[in-house]
Amino acid sequence: MSRSKSAMNRRKALKTAASAAGAVLAGGAAGRATVQSTPQAAPANPTKVPGARPAPVGSRSPAETPEKLVTGSAGGVTLTPLQDLHGVITPSDLHFERHHHGIPEIDPAAYRLLIHGMVDRPTLFTLDDLKRFPQVSKLLFLECSGNGGRGRPGVGGDVSPQVVDGLLSGSEWTGVPLAVLFEEVGVSPGATWFLAEGSDAAVMSRSIPVEKAWDDAMIAYGQNGEAIRPPQGYPARLLLPGWEGNSSVKWVRRIELSDGPFMFRDETSKYSDPLADGTARQFSFVMDAKSLITSPSYPQRIPSPGFVEISGVAWTGRGVIERVEISIDGGDSWEDAVLQEPVLPKCLTRFRFGWTWDGGPAHVMSRASDETGYVQPTWDQLVAARGPLFRYHYNSIRGWRIASDGLVTFVAQ
Repeated sequence: MSRSKSAMNRRKALKTAASAAGAVLAGGAAGRATVQSTPQAAPANPTKVPGARPAPVGSRSPAETPEKLVTGSAGGVTLTPLQDLHGVITPSDLHFERHHHGIPEIDPAAYRLLIHGMVDRPTLFTLDDLKRFPQVSKLLFLECSGNGGRGRPGVGGDVSPQVVDGLLSGSEWTGVPLAVLFEEVGVSPGATWFLAEGSDAAVMSRSIPVEKAWDDAMIAYGQNGEAIRPPQGYPARLLLPGWEGNSSVKWVRRIELSDGPFMFRDETSKYSDPLADGTARQFSFVMDAKSLITSPSYPQRIPSPGFVEISGVAWTGRGVIERVEISIDGGDSWEDAVLQEPVLPKCLTRFRFGWTWDGGPAHVMSRASDETGYVQPTWDQLVAARGPLFRYHYNSIRGWRIASDGLVTFVAQ
């Protein structure tokens, strides 16, 4: 390199460094945050290069890039990348979202939860008040009642588990049992329902039977070891294990005890299902048993004949998954998969099945059964029970077709 070019390069480097330093000096801490190094490729031999320094907040490897799929209208929907996950816990930043009017910003110091109505002692709880009560932590799934609607018959084969069933996630939730708060305020024996009202712009509201509060409901303020994130209801939400997601009202601000349901728009114009006999199933709280194979799945391609581990998740709102069966011939025959421990009530359960692919076409499916004896239905069985016009609680058997070249595509039934 000539002297003139070398000098020009040095001047350019010094000018760039001076500009960055000026930004830091002018902006203080904020200025420092805006100066970022350019990502570099991983070294060929990491033993010859000093490693990165620790950071205040950890991050994933640059090689790992799972993302939620943002979809829906102004209300807001994001889908969990189920095909990219392992085990039964969804990272908090990949947990699905469903909002009716955006994510509210709430000052935790100003947060209040009012419990009133048919109670002896109407009480306004702060966040600190809630955290003073004995807390519980539970591994639980959460599923939107509309989950699976994108996997109805007629959909194309080029859809991933994220698109088919991405309104599903699993977390460790921490909070105070709602029963403890009900004892604190003295719920009247005549109270049979309670209203849960959110702090979002839609003021999402649902009527909930009191029995659920005495059973296992909680006011959750923690998720996966940290404070609940804003999209999940920060600083506190109602959590109803095993029930449809919209009933677990986020950003909960008010609970009112009553002797009957409140009949809000969120349980009349939405979240009710017409049935085959012309009646309607208005309250469809419990999520029925369901399963989904997440690998192999679209857009994967099996590289060659040989061993393939079929893996996925199963779940039920009625307790524990007792069995998951796998078919590789489109439902003509079934074999039991192995359930990976821990197998917990109202939690995602990971299943695995070892299979030797012979290189020919195959149609793999999964079928879950829970401790009540409920068996995941076929699409035709679901329609026979619910009628053709239902809009929620899609839990029919689905699967994946494997072509001779190893390409995996979705099959709705």
